[in-house]
Amino acid sequence: MNNKQDLSKECQEFAPQSSFERRESSLEIRQEAAKIAFNRGVIAHICNGEQQDYRDENGNPNFIANFSKGLEHNYLGEVDPHAYNTFLTALKSGKSADFEAIPLGGSRKLTNPQAGLAFDLQGSDSHALAIRPAPRIDSAENSAEMAELYWMSLLRDMSFGLYDRSPQVAEAAADLSKLSDFRGAKVKRQTKDGFIDEVTSQSLFRGVLDGDKVGPYVSQFMLKDIPYGSLTISQKQKTVAPGINHMTDYDSWLHVQNGGLTGSDIFDSTPRYIRNLRDLGQYVHVDALYEAHLNACLILLGMKAPVDEGNLYKKTKAQDGFGTFGGPHILSLVTEVATRALKAMWFQKWFVHRRLRPEAFGGRVHNHLTGCAKYPINSELFNSSVLQKVFSQYGNYLLPMAYPEGSPTHPSYGSGHATVAGACVTILKAWFDESWVIPQPVVPNNDGTELISYSGTDAATITVGGELNKLASNIAIARNGAGVHWLSDYTESIKLGEQVAIGILQEQALTYNEDSYFKLTKFDGTSIKISSAGIETI
Repeated sequence: MNNKQDLSKECQEFAPQSSFERRESSLEIRQEAAKIAFNRGVIAHICNGEQQDYRDENGNPNFIANFSKGLEHNYLGEVDPHAYNTFLTALKSGKSADFEAIPLGGSRKLTNPQAGLAFDLQGSDSHALAIRPAPRIDSAENSAEMAELYWMSLLRDMSFGLYDRSPQVAEAAADLSKLSDFRGAKVKRQTKDGFIDEVTSQSLFRGVLDGDKVGPYVSQFMLKDIPYGSLTISQKQKTVAPGINHMTDYDSWLHVQNGGLTGSDIFDSTPRYIRNLRDLGQYVHVDALYEAHLNACLILLGMKAPVDEGNLYKKTKAQDGFGTFGGPHILSLVTEVATRALKAMWFQKWFVHRRLRPEAFGGRVHNHLTGCAKYPINSELFNSSVLQKVFSQYGNYLLPMAYPEGSPTHPSYGSGHATVAGACVTILKAWFDESWVIPQPVVPNNDGTELISYSGTDAATITVGGELNKLASNIAIARNGAGVHWLSDYTESIKLGEQVAIGILQEQALTYNEDSYFKLTKFDGTSIKISSAGIETI
């Protein structure tokens, strides 16, 4: 018997292309994807001008409306100009050595500014996307956003299920309704003069997307059990004790602005489902950034939720999806957009806007109202009843914070959590049938110790698309409720995340053998179809 292999014979490839042809096709697809990205063009990045406009008595920029946490500050919490200019030098040069030369005021380091300069090989380049200029501190919009944050701090421990019977919630809603440029969620009410938009207990602190005001405040995807292989994971979480806020005295506030740390979390001994802003804030204090969206994907797969009509395998008789258009595909796709979204937003944060965090603005408000300094703050904030409530409770006008360390050490605008949420939720809406009604919706009881059946009149309208939108809003607004982000950080960032996801879906569409496409409803209500032929509005 001759065991020698005949090397002159090759195993036949049963494939549409030879290896040589495949190599050429691969090159063509990569080039086509690169052309798509290139042809998205160049976009203008416009800041709000505060860095140049606000100056000290000598005419020098004082950077009072810009992020400076972790640098050196004076007794008013105003950044040392030398430290800030050294920081700007590093941003301009992009050199690691220049970043290392930035003088810090404490032990906390700046969070990864160089991520905003990284390139990606798929999807839009981080510099090819933009968000509008951040609201200025002299604008009515900024004052409205700060009033909301003060109200959030006072209502952190109020169960969402009690909003409709709380006098303080009613007062907060009425106060925000009076502000001329509050852009949070509202409902229409008919009067003898026509319809008006106002904040109510049903809309207070909710998101602005379709589905956000339907059903319970918290998305079903943050409540229902998660099927994780052979494990079933309850969404009861280790939350923090009620009534404990941080940075409520001036010395600790200033220490934290300089990069210091103060205090630590005190935990509730009872695991609870998310029932209030404090619980929601703790979730996004310690989460893996795409955690909630991976959980949502696992829940949808466990429910056997129908996929979108563009998935070829919804109609095939002899095949199922797996590595493409199946479970492994969506589970990796929903997570892989996260770092792309972060890089895009990190460019906006560090290299374009550098918006100050709400906690820093709270210091500006306090020093202005106590006569220690004078700042160009829009006066509508001073007419809000919330300021006196904060002062009555804490003896100052600082923003009470949910986290001992306050905000992270990167600029406020926009929000990383919100951008990732916008990207991941867009992927999920493209994959699953958005119109499918979620069976057996639930809601936490008022102390969060158990889930009960939700029996509201709108239960039959709780859909996949609406709850995914709500999930994005919950995750983003959770950061606002903790005091570390503004309303517009949420509303603008989810749209940027959406753009990141759509760009990735568009370029990946070139790579599939299947004649499939993605269809989804954008956050603005527009429906689009994404295929190898491009993106079209439907």
